[in-house]
Amino acid sequence: MKKRVVVTGLGTITPLGLNVEENLLAIQSGKSGVGKITRFDCEQYTTQIAAEVKGYDPTQSIDPKSIKQMDLFIQYSLTAALMAHQDSGLEINDANAERVGVMVGAGLGGIGTIEETHKTILEKGPRRVSPFFIPKIIANLAPGQISIALGAKGPNACTVTACTTGTHNIGDAAKIIERGDADVMIAGGTESTISPLAVGGFGAMRALSKRNDEPELASRPFDLDRDGFVMGEGAGIVVLESLEHAQKRGARIYAELAGYGMSADAHHMTAPSPDGEGAIRCMQAALTDAQMNTDDLDYINAHGTSTQLNDAGETAAIKALFKDHAKQLKVSSTKSMTGHLLGAAGGVEAVYSVLSIHHQFVPPTINYTTPDPACDLDYVPNEAQQHKVEAVLSNSFGFGGTNGCLIFKKFS
Repeated sequence: MKKRVVVTGLGTITPLGLNVEENLLAIQSGKSGVGKITRFDCEQYTTQIAAEVKGYDPTQSIDPKSIKQMDLFIQYSLTAALMAHQDSGLEINDANAERVGVMVGAGLGGIGTIEETHKTILEKGPRRVSPFFIPKIIANLAPGQISIALGAKGPNACTVTACTTGTHNIGDAAKIIERGDADVMIAGGTESTISPLAVGGFGAMRALSKRNDEPELASRPFDLDRDGFVMGEGAGIVVLESLEHAQKRGARIYAELAGYGMSADAHHMTAPSPDGEGAIRCMQAALTDAQMNTDDLDYINAHGTSTQLNDAGETAAIKALFKDHAKQLKVSSTKSMTGHLLGAAGGVEAVYSVLSIHHQFVPPTINYTTPDPACDLDYVPNEAQQHKVEAVLSNSFGFGGTNGCLIFKKFS
């Protein structure tokens, strides 16, 4: 029999705040984290807005000598992991270190460091390349640095699946606990891609909003007037434990991770299948894994990117799978507030999903003013709602047609 997996620690850094408490307050009040890009001169770019993390000081959580060895995406993940670890109250020592693992992924890794180093080579030659260049850019140095900092010697890996990265890492980590290969897994996603190359690349795909004069109104999932997603950054990390391990040490349990599903659209490299066929199978797989029915769910934290194809496809998938219960579901996109955190999105949205259960509320979809006839569910417009939340489905769908779904439920 597989082991039950529970959530005992939360950590997050997003455009809405530098800890869980600030994020909770922001999603309860419908705050936007989007603004003008400050990282580089973007005057020539068609998109000049993003959801940047503000006020982050890595020296508050990371040894100053180590910071220069880490790209920002690694710093975010390490700070959020330390936060989640502290929140869990777990002591990692010689007796249990080999039973504590880490799975954290990033969609693009250190793309900002790659840009800077390429410029250095062109202007100053290869001898000026930092010896820390490679360790700074590869995605698996996020879980690597977390394991070094915490002394976690169990399973250590990094799944990289575009915008499904955070969800896949949490789901895969849960499976490691279920089959008994670890007692504890620190898992989630991280990203820092607000750089000239990344903004230029997504802009060239015409995926980004150009609402430059109204940045706080730009991310508007499911709204008829949406014109693309807003790039964000940050990290979302959870501490997962087997139920018996958590109960043995008297840990606080936020929620149970009950189900995990994966699927592929096998349709197109960037566009989702129009009828949501891959998403339907993914959500059903998570329900089957959780041994739950569609009407057991109260709330869906949607992928909801604020693009025409994604929002319509996800809505069609929810309606096809949940049938009459779809109209009873609360469905919101917290990307309306955070922007799209790419590889970090699934991690952050897992934290928000757990918070919705723990505090019995549903976050809003802000900037929802003009309904799209193709999107006709209850998207919790503009204001959070106090609501009974027993079970939450968190959806993530990535380029390449890769899908991941997590189900969290109230622990009992």
